[in-house]
Amino acid sequence: MSDNILTLKGVKTNIAQYHILQGVDLDVPRGAVTMLLGRNGVGKTTTLRTIIGHWRAHEGQILLDGEDITKVPTPAIARMGVGFVPEDMGIFSDLSVEENMTLAAVSGPINDSRLQWLFSVFPALETFWKKDAGTLSGGQKQMLTIARAMIEDRKLYLIDEPTKGLAPAIISTMAKALRELKSQGASILLVEQNFAVAKALGDTANVMDDGRMVWSGEMNTLATDGDLQERLMGLTMDGHH
Repeated sequence: MSDNILTLKGVKTNIAQYHILQGVDLDVPRGAVTMLLGRNGVGKTTTLRTIIGHWRAHEGQILLDGEDITKVPTPAIARMGVGFVPEDMGIFSDLSVEENMTLAAVSGPINDSRLQWLFSVFPALETFWKKDAGTLSGGQKQMLTIARAMIEDRKLYLIDEPTKGLAPAIISTMAKALRELKSQGASILLVEQNFAVAKALGDTANVMDDGRMVWSGEMNTLATDGDLQERLMGLTMDGHH
């Protein structure tokens, strides 16, 4: 057993005629929060979608706990204990919060102690339990999306921009929920644009540009080095290379 729950080696993914991932190398340490950073359009979401099998890597290798999952279908990857939280929130608006959660618990009835834990993390879920998910605010929908992924114990969570568009108060609730998840021993790969959140949650950081990793190291190293941020995020935030 390596101390990495997930490893990508030289992963290349094409979408239509575009080379989106151009040889991605990534290690996700077990029991830690790994940040995936970089400006828009550099391949962060594609990386998550390639890991979960929505897109197929046509070159390279993806290892989950040492097992090659590069060609494994998405449902099988999910059954191996990988939870994916897409940015576009895959919730069913015309079903109640309860029904949304029940559907997410694929391996059987909802575990009550886990549900109580989720209510403590996201009180709004309990408040709106019998209401249609469509009536929730944007921030509450985002919480429901994450809670759906958390309803079962997964060994790896892939989470795409959980704080995008959220009000600051809700961002701190979300960050707290992710910290709670980590404290339970989960491994998390998180795409996040909000650098303050990345800094608060991340153990390791990986910065992407143009379909590959341009920097990997301790989040703390990146968070405390202004010149490095300028070089990487400057590189990542001004539109031209």
